Amino acid sequence: MNITVINGTEKHGVTYRLKEMFLAGFSDNANITEYYLPKDCPAFCAGCTNCILKGEQKCKDAEYIRKIEKSLLEADLIVMTSPAYVFHATGAMKALLDHFAYRWIPHRPAPEMFGKRAVIITQCLGSGAKSAAKDMKHSLSWWGISKIEIFTGALMSDIVWEKLPQKKQAELAGKLQKLSRKFAHIDYTTVALLGSILMMLVGTMIKLSISIEDKTRYEFVIYDKEYVVLSSSGDKILVVPFQIDNNGGYIFNTKEYMFKDSYSGVYEYKNIERCPKIVKNAN
Repeated sequence: MNITVINGTEKHGVTYRLKEMFLAGFSDNANITEYYLPKDCPAFCAGCTNCILKGEQKCKDAEYIRKIEKSLLEADLIVMTSPAYVFHATGAMKALLDHFAYRWIPHRPAPEMFGKRAVIITQCLGSGAKSAAKDMKHSLSWWGISKIEIFTGALMSDIVWEKLPQKKQAELAGKLQKLSRKFAHIDYTTVALLGSILMMLVGTMIKLSISIEDKTRYEFVIYDKEYVVLSSSGDKILVVPFQIDNNGGYIFNTKEYMFKDSYSGVYEYKNIERCPKIVKNAN
């Protein structure tokens, strides 16, 4: 199996130690690729929207982002770690996640993400770990990952591992080892689909509702029958069937979405007279 780890800091402190405890359970049967921030993504997102409108290869930081994305797409398990800085993930982690806005479901989601699993590891001196974990979970969820486990540790007494009471060290280590065993025994040849269909439907609805007022031009493709294309990723496209009512209006049925091979089929752009109606159920 493949594991990709995104470390929100280069510091080898408590978060690093907790992450190492978790990974220890996979050391004999996993290929582990790690990235450390900000070293492996040193620049901030400029908000230029090139990644969304023109393609991720147009990002000024594409040399960093595309390398990390390749690892994420190939991973069976994604691990994100960050200490809590003022109740949030590190700035370096936020900067990286901003770069992946184009992979959010309303934009251009990657189908490979929908069956993946993820673990978030964070800690703090007192409170703040949960809100830091939420920063990372938002992106993981909107990439389409439905199986996300969160570990939060409250150190309470000190931020240096060696200065923590042995009871606290044993407590944190025990929880991490239990979590590691849980994920080490998963059959990663099966995908984690629970929640992915719901996320896909919600994302598709948001995608369409965002552009519903000004979008009347859509791409259509013909396989066994004609579909409307909602998004694409690599060699896959996300399509839904549609109907045309008695008044010539288009009805998109987002519940019956499916993935198709982007290299087959016959494509055509169409300008429709009115914005489409979006329904969740087939008529």
